[in-house]
Amino acid sequence: MKGKVIVLVFAVIIALFAGCAPEPAAPETPPQTTPPEATPQEATPDVVTTASIVADADAFKKAISGNGTWIICTTKDLSINEDLILEGEFHDKNDPAKDLKRKIALYAQDADKNVTARYTLTAPKLTVKSPNARIQGGTFKGDVYVSAKNFELVDGTIDGNVYFTTDDAKSTFKIDDKSKVTGKQELKK
Repeated sequence: MKGKVIVLVFAVIIALFAGCAPEPAAPETPPQTTPPEATPQEATPDVVTTASIVADADAFKKAISGNGTWIICTTKDLSINEDLILEGEFHDKNDPAKDLKRKIALYAQDADKNVTARYTLTAPKLTVKSPNARIQGGTFKGDVYVSAKNFELVDGTIDGNVYFTTDDAKSTFKIDDKSKVTGKQELKK
């Protein structure tokens, strides 16, 4: 009887060790271009700092919603046949201690932050309701309606008009010397 108990105890111990064994490591994937704002330390998944990397219309619409992310990075040209709204207040890297910030990144970059590709987002209309938002690095084809303060166009193009719905939105708009708006820029309340 004592022998059977000892065998049973050993069987349980072996089962426990087998169940706790580490899984084999997944094969490494080849290096990819990193999304804008990502740094080598952010290459591993981190819920607080990850950008929303999007490759289709549904993912893009979800990412720009009030429940989306602070940075939306496209991985290719996108064409969406409906009006879009960038809304919600987000902090840089989702850190409440940092400034409010929102970015639509229409480009890819390498580990040294060199732009490796530029993308075009096409939609009839984009309404910007998020404060301190920017479009960067590529082209938005369509009209942009800005309702929030401190909207920026950085190293990009708006192939269409920019309409400001408030005086504050117009007076705080910034465009760098690498950017252009092909249409008009005017107040339209």
